[in-house]
Amino acid sequence: MSVITVSGGLASGARDVARLVAVRLNYDYVDQQLLVEAARTLGVSYESLESRDERLSTVGERVASMLRSFLERSAAAGVSDPMLGGPGLELLLARTYGEAASLPESAPHGLDDKRYISTLTSIVRDIAGRGDVVILGRGSQAILQGWPGSLHVLVTASTEYRIASLVERDQMAREDAERRIQESDRARSAFHRKFFKVDVENPCLYDLVVRVSRVPVEAAAELIIGAARAA
Repeated sequence: MSVITVSGGLASGARDVARLVAVRLNYDYVDQQLLVEAARTLGVSYESLESRDERLSTVGERVASMLRSFLERSAAAGVSDPMLGGPGLELLLARTYGEAASLPESAPHGLDDKRYISTLTSIVRDIAGRGDVVILGRGSQAILQGWPGSLHVLVTASTEYRIASLVERDQMAREDAERRIQESDRARSAFHRKFFKVDVENPCLYDLVVRVSRVPVEAAAELIIGAARAA
């Protein structure tokens, strides 16, 4: 098994589970934050990174190298987009689910939904092509449906568990945590409906569904690892 996608709503435990699976399998772990940080480093020359370590020592550096190659291939194919040069790619990858779902169908001088999903799809597939990676969110379970050697996992939790987790993590009032989760869930659902025409909570999108409000994070990670090794 070389590619594991992990999906889950805000404060569902998906991030903790995905990170733990990556550590225990010695896989790279990629999420939105890492993608944005990697895009931010594109002004640093590839040669300067390689001079430090022939293997590109960190996940972020390897992803930055992949993003640079993606832009170079696009330019060579004559489909380079000035919007995606420099900070443009960083801004594209930083879009929240809600922001992405609100993109217009057509924007000749700006980012539209077709440019967004085409770029995101290419990047996720490039990451998957490198293998031995855990990808959190970003529609990766839909983009990589049918991808050879992939395992798609949905991490869920009860509403009460999620609210309590967010209250503890961000030190916020319960009412604020509940509202934030509802808003996040609406945006995540809208994102998947718009770009992939799927219900993100549909278990048929996944090979394994784990409820961390019943199964602890460590046990959930072991279930995923066992499924990955058995597949």
